[in-house]
Amino acid sequence: MPLIKHLVDAAQGKHPVTHARSGHWPTVRKQHLALHPVCELCGGSEGLEVHHVRPFHLHPDLELDPSNLITLCEAKKGGINCHLAFGHLGSYKSFNVDVREDATHWSQKIKQRPLSDS
Repeated sequence: MPLIKHLVDAAQGKHPVTHARSGHWPTVRKQHLALHPVCELCGGSEGLEVHHVRPFHLHPDLELDPSNLITLCEAKKGGINCHLAFGHLGSYKSFNVDVREDATHWSQKIKQRPLSDS
């Protein structure tokens, strides 16, 4: 991860400044996005983030584990930043261990939502 992105992410509270990513992270991230190219919540394809279900700063051993990753977006499609709202429960200082189940549940609700005729 380039130093500037690392520092910006740390400033946003996404991880402590002292936690550096593995040199293998860019490859794992790219492979994950090739297999999961849309937000697993809203289906969007812009502003994608590969989110760690168990946070990197608490579980560095799971950083590269594909079973610990989910694609979420920050595109604010429909007014929602899926990564922040569902991956971090509204605060990058928090995390959601149920993010997979929540993404599945809310994705279905979004697909089945009633729309007004107006």
